[in-house]
Amino acid sequence: MERRYYNADERDHLAAKPVRQMTSHTKIGVIINPISGAGAHRDQGRARVELARSTVARLGFTADVQVTERAGHGRDLARSLVEAGASRIVAWGGDGTINEIAPVLIASAVPLGIVPSGSGNGLATELGLLPEPQRALEIAVRAEPKAIDAGEINGTLFVNLAGIGFDARVAHEFHRLPAGSRGGLPYLSLGVRAIFSYRAAWYRVQLDGGDPIDQTALLIVFANARQYGSGAIIAPRALPADGRLNAVVVDDRPLIKHFWRVRHLFRGTADRAEGVITQPIERALVESDQPMAIHADGEPVAPATRAEIRVLPGAIRIAF
Repeated sequence: MERRYYNADERDHLAAKPVRQMTSHTKIGVIINPISGAGAHRDQGRARVELARSTVARLGFTADVQVTERAGHGRDLARSLVEAGASRIVAWGGDGTINEIAPVLIASAVPLGIVPSGSGNGLATELGLLPEPQRALEIAVRAEPKAIDAGEINGTLFVNLAGIGFDARVAHEFHRLPAGSRGGLPYLSLGVRAIFSYRAAWYRVQLDGGDPIDQTALLIVFANARQYGSGAIIAPRALPADGRLNAVVVDDRPLIKHFWRVRHLFRGTADRAEGVITQPIERALVESDQPMAIHADGEPVAPATRAEIRVLPGAIRIAF
């Protein structure tokens, strides 16, 4: 899929452009995570609600704005908005917020808009969406939706990427931080500290039914888009609408070599790093002799000794 980045003039044009089959009676559901992003706090949620209502109204539509109050609440709100007749749902938050809402939209075929405000915004960055709320709202409401793929790991959906091993351990620890202390730097700090104590595990990895790879690995990633967020590109060849995921298997190395390989993340050359296997796949199986740490879009998934992964081609429509 060609990556599409809007310039300022194009964003202004989208704000004035009527969208096919949308009228002033069209209801736009907006789900706001009030504590997403570095330094966020619940009082900030009120400002987000006011901006969402005023922007959607200015664009000529009816807004139904809801605010999440707990983990998993986004899924419940999305279901209620779809049942109430919303023709588009806008997720104002990070990859975790998108992850909560996406399963409902895949089941209902209602398109998704995104206002990125998370710690990394991996998917939104790949789709060319900038974290300026009013502009992002205009794109989310006005842009023509396009279908992209999703993935599934042990029945849990992901839209950006899923991981097993080191990155999942960091994601689990990051998830336990107070909301106001999250962000790109705390995530990086956790990763640096974890690399000193993490012990790589043995895995058997089977990609698209091929010969098993038996390896002690630092991490295994299944990427629909290229990056974790904040410019850390783990799967440089991943494309969100090619009908495949990119599998990335990073072997275990002495500590100093792990730090040396990190530079590839921020150069977009992880697929060329020593000891890294990459392969486009439609399905995969990962097994281990101990419960594996797993995440989907940075959200913890129940540990398991077996993980089944598959792509869901064109599963969700996103306005970008």
